[in-house]
Order: sequence, then structure tokens, then C-alpha cells
Amino acid sequence: MARNATTFQTTIGDTVRIVGIGVHSGARVHLALHPADADTGITFVRTGMNGGDVEIPAVWKHVAATDLCTMVGDPKGASIATIEHLMAALRALGIDNLVVEIDGGEVPVMDGSSEAFVEAIDQVGLVRQTAPRRVLKILKPIRVEHGAAWAELRPHDGARYEVTIDFTNPVIGRQAIGIDLTPDVFRNQVARARTFGFVSDLEKLLPMGLCRGSSLENSVAIKDDRILNPEGLRFVDEFVRHKLLDAIGDLALSGAPIQGLYRSYKGGHRLNFMTLQALFADPTAWALVEASSRPSSPAAELGLGMVAPAFRAEVA
Repeated sequence: MARNATTFQTTIGDTVRIVGIGVHSGARVHLALHPADADTGITFVRTGMNGGDVEIPAVWKHVAATDLCTMVGDPKGASIATIEHLMAALRALGIDNLVVEIDGGEVPVMDGSSEAFVEAIDQVGLVRQTAPRRVLKILKPIRVEHGAAWAELRPHDGARYEVTIDFTNPVIGRQAIGIDLTPDVFRNQVARARTFGFVSDLEKLLPMGLCRGSSLENSVAIKDDRILNPEGLRFVDEFVRHKLLDAIGDLALSGAPIQGLYRSYKGGHRLNFMTLQALFADPTAWALVEASSRPSSPAAELGLGMVAPAFRAEVA
């Protein structure tokens, strides 16, 4: 039987460059995505360091912080923060091998979603490589808890994500979504969901030197019981869709596409990372296998949204 295209590894067709600001530093950041050889995975390269360029593999073992975002590397040396939106795009589009060259300490926030990265990659397209793709098959349930929050990975014939959030703030409340991850589902239902935050939290973080680049252009701002963004939401349930986006990006640090079901309740970066830690702590819970040649399972999605006009990436 001939192999399905989804069973081969992929990279991008050419280098693409993106310019934006870091959400915490507010500094201008230059990022370049370069094609990479098969079996090399996703690697960040931090340029402009005193000791020269530093390579940081995009895998869970290199996670350094999960407080406000996901950071890889050494916080006292070379590190890259806010990688989750880019990593979500790479995982969802099926990119296995890539070099991410960056001259700052955080991936540019763009509009607070993954859309700019999807648009940039679409400009150069994907290249199928000759090496077979390997997937991380979940063999038995793994569950982690943190206070009232929990997350789990379970065996499943596909890549499914089910995320529930529950906020006391009435603007958000309780929202739930479930998808079978495919490139089209991600583009249409997830990629445009923006990060969000409360003005009361921002007022505490700014004196700490954080969120200096945050604005209504790259996040949904909530004050008391209202949304400050004049354009409103892109989806009626944009908040849970962004939490789903974050989960896809954080779990992409597994190093291979996950064949299984991920569920979370009141999750976040820390809980997503804890899930990977628990998974790899039990070698009987997973296996690295070649991807099946069967077609991808049909996409299923819970919850319908309202989509606003598309955001255009600034790509050099």
C-alpha cells in the first residue's frame, strides 16, 4: 500500500521572516523560520548572545518556566518565552522539522493568536520529506491535578483535544470545546483565538517589568464585566478556543504528534507541562510508532463561533 502523505515528515518550502514585538518586553523582535532536515525536529536558535548563537530544542525537557507563558532554555542565560502560539501552528499544520531563528528573548506576540504564523507558513508551503513520520501513541490514561484543575491523556485513534474553562468573571464563565485536530480545523476554528487578560492583573504586572508590549491590538482585555476591545470577540467562545490553542502548543513540546485524547479542566501552561512530565515519567504509557497510512479522521468540533475579518501578518 502506498503511504499517505500524512505519514511522511515535512518541513517548510523556504525561509520566511516575521517581525513583531514581545508581549512582555515590548521590544521589536525578528524571527525567521528555516527549513530543516528530516529527523531534526523543531529547534530554536537564539542569536546575538555574547557566547554566540545558542540552540534550544523545542522539547519538554527544556521547559524553564510556565508562569505567564511557556519558556524554553535557561532563564539566566539563553531562553525563548511565549513559544506556545508558534508551536501550536507548527503542530497543527503538521510541520516536523524547522529551525526558528530569533534575536530576542520571546516570540513576537503578533495579534495574540497563531494566525500570523499560519499565514507566514502558507506563503512558502510545506515540503514532504522522505523519512517516515513518528507519532507518540498514548497507551494508557495519564492524569494530573493541581488544585481544582486537572488534565489527562487517554488512548484514542486520532488527535483529539477537549478543553473546559471555568471563570467566576461573568464575561467568560464556563466554556467548553472539543476538536479533532487537523490543519483545516485549526485554521478555521482555533488559530485566530487571541490571548486574554484582566486589567486588574495587568496593573500588577507592569511594575514588575512584565506585559509592557500588551495592548488591545494583541489581546482581549477584560475590565470588571465588560470587554474593552472595540471590535469585540472573534468567536462567541474565543476564551476557551485560546486555551485550546495554548494546549496544542504546549503539548507540541512532546517532540512528536500525539495520537490520543487530551482533556483538561481549568488548565494552563503549568498543567499542560505537568501532563507531559507525567507521561514521560511512565514509559509504559506511550510508544513512538510510525504514523498510520489511513486518512485522517473526520474533524468534529463542539461549539460554533462568530468570525471577524482576517488579521494580516507583517511578514518580511
